[in-house]
Amino acid sequence: MGGNFSRFRDITGSEYPGADQGDAPDGMNTDEVLMLEFQLGSRPAFEELYSRYNGPLYGFFRRRLESPQRAEDLAQETFLAVIRGVSRYEPRALVRTYLYGIALKLLASERRKQHKTAAMEDPAAEPGAPSTQESGFWVREALAKLDPGDREILMLREYEQLSYGEIAELLRIPVNTVRSRLFRARIALKEHLNPMSLQAKARSSASGATTTATPAEGEA
Repeated sequence: MGGNFSRFRDITGSEYPGADQGDAPDGMNTDEVLMLEFQLGSRPAFEELYSRYNGPLYGFFRRRLESPQRAEDLAQETFLAVIRGVSRYEPRALVRTYLYGIALKLLASERRKQHKTAAMEDPAAEPGAPSTQESGFWVREALAKLDPGDREILMLREYEQLSYGEIAELLRIPVNTVRSRLFRARIALKEHLNPMSLQAKARSSASGATTTATPAEGEA
């Protein structure tokens, strides 16, 4: 959707207040309590979890896939996986970490299928996620140029708003590694989003095209 890349102003450095806080407002059951209630057979508990996470999970897939329909399908498949595995659930981690862990596995499987069935399309031409703002386009372009691992950490932090600890647990890497790679990703993103850098690249491309054309004209 159009807003999936709209938070470009903060992605290169600023922290979101409350990002490390729990998901449930005061007076509401936590995700973990709801999950345990669902494990005991409570349908309303599952419906509340679905209400809280269907949108965020769709956004997770939509920012990483070209097809909005596949993003919707995989968000649904995440919840189906929760239903199938509810009897095995153990409250050793936050529910949202558990959900994004399932989502990452589904995303990896989807990407493998795409590689097998069709050539990957240019990520810059993302037809299902149009943006009417030029800035949104440049953010997508810049993100696509990052190291895949660094990009995933950056997106989990800034878009999914996971804490450093949650990202570390999800990706099974040390928290300090999360911090260093996140810093590296932000620096690289700033480099790619630097207007002077973009203009220089544009001039370089134009100059290269002119140089290439000159011998052809001379030969004629």
